[in-house]
Amino acid sequence: MAHDNASTESLGNLSGKVALITGASSGIGAATAVLFSRLGAQLALTGRNEDNLKKVASECEQRGSKPFLFVGDLVKEEDTKALMEQTIKQFGKLNILVNCAGIVELGTIENTSLEQFDHMFNINVRAVYHLTMLAVPYLIETKGSIVNVSSVTGLRSFPGVLSYCMSKSAVDQFTRCTALELASKQVRVNSVNPGVVITEIHKRGGLSDEAYAKFLEHSKETHALGRPGQPGEVARTIAFLASDDASFITGACLPVDGGRHAMCPR
Repeated sequence: MAHDNASTESLGNLSGKVALITGASSGIGAATAVLFSRLGAQLALTGRNEDNLKKVASECEQRGSKPFLFVGDLVKEEDTKALMEQTIKQFGKLNILVNCAGIVELGTIENTSLEQFDHMFNINVRAVYHLTMLAVPYLIETKGSIVNVSSVTGLRSFPGVLSYCMSKSAVDQFTRCTALELASKQVRVNSVNPGVVITEIHKRGGLSDEAYAKFLEHSKETHALGRPGQPGEVARTIAFLASDDASFITGACLPVDGGRHAMCPR
């Protein structure tokens, strides 16, 4: 019984772990950074919005240690390389990589340009591939873990966001393949697949305030639990998968979507 209590007390404990979180200046990435800091992790945070990144860092500092910040664009290979080099220089190791940076844009096969398609894949897939590739040698040293932030659109098909859906299904396959490739090195790789979560990503993707309000209202019907999610709900799942509490989980694409992945219109 004492053993059970001890394991409960350590739930989500990230003390002594160094975590690199991308997309940390807003939304799920920001919520994950703040939670990780509360759980004792040392953080390297990156994002494109310096002001927002500093605000998130300030919140983290109130809950734990001061994060290392890197403002950059991970589509640029030199930024990605510099991020990894400076993170290792700062902390000397890496235990956790959270690939959270991503965008969504509207578009169908009739009106998604090749430029938009390339932009989506460069951010949502290629940048994730590159950073993970650079991080793997360090994660092998620590027997660390990777959590990719995918989407329910990686698991199910939706019209009107074609290149986004395709990019997230690529992230899921990337998760499963790298999990198998790195399993013998004891590096775990998993993804979370959120449903609609209240962040700024949809507005940035082209929805007006009015359209976004309707979108959130409609989410009450498209999610079995009858509501959209909050960033913190996804962050807690990321923390679990990143921690030693998920020591026997790898190659999983875990829906955090209020049941949306299980629904079928009737």
